[in-house]
Amino acid sequence: MEKTHTTRSQAMGIEGAMARWYARQRGSAPQVAAVRRYAAQLTASLPGGAAVLEVAPGPGYLAVEMARLGFEVTGLDMSHTFVEIASERARRAGVSVRIEQGDAADLPFDDASFDLVVCQAAFKNFGRPVRAMDEMHRVLRGGGTAVIHDLNRDASGADIGEEVRRMELNRLNSVLTRVPLTMLKRRAYSRAQFERLAAESAFRTCDVRADGITLEVRLTKPA
Repeated sequence: MEKTHTTRSQAMGIEGAMARWYARQRGSAPQVAAVRRYAAQLTASLPGGAAVLEVAPGPGYLAVEMARLGFEVTGLDMSHTFVEIASERARRAGVSVRIEQGDAADLPFDDASFDLVVCQAAFKNFGRPVRAMDEMHRVLRGGGTAVIHDLNRDASGADIGEEVRRMELNRLNSVLTRVPLTMLKRRAYSRAQFERLAAESAFRTCDVRADGITLEVRLTKPA
């Protein structure tokens, strides 16, 4: 597997004005509706009140929607700005979400603390991806699942164009979103690379599904 992101545990988080711009771009009505559907899908098999960890929740849209469904949600992000934004979003939504600052390769949580771990649109930035998977495995309870949702390295330019179109942004922000997506794709993993990473981790195996420009990777800890 090609070597990527090996010099640090995790890329530095987006901070300040850039983080706030990103949060606004992710807040269009179609995107929020999609996040709400995805939250319901992710948690459909969980018992009420189950403990969920979102690694790198960014502005907190998904974390808030999972909390709305009655789950005990914790988030951990490298970015101080995103911790502030996500915490404020939860407060305004009237839900309890605990957001902490920290590194995906060194989760500050006890073993077997969560029923579900989610990582959306951030895994490609982790400098020690196998270590991050091992940490997800450690904090999961037996029978729990980690779900990684991220860019597909094999996505085409047409796939990216369609994804941006569905966001319903204005022309300028569409361009400003498409360009970084194209660049970030170069950091992303393919299906085969995810399978190799999982094989090196404590999970040993994974299930990978493609959907548009993204891959959904499911890693389950045996009961």
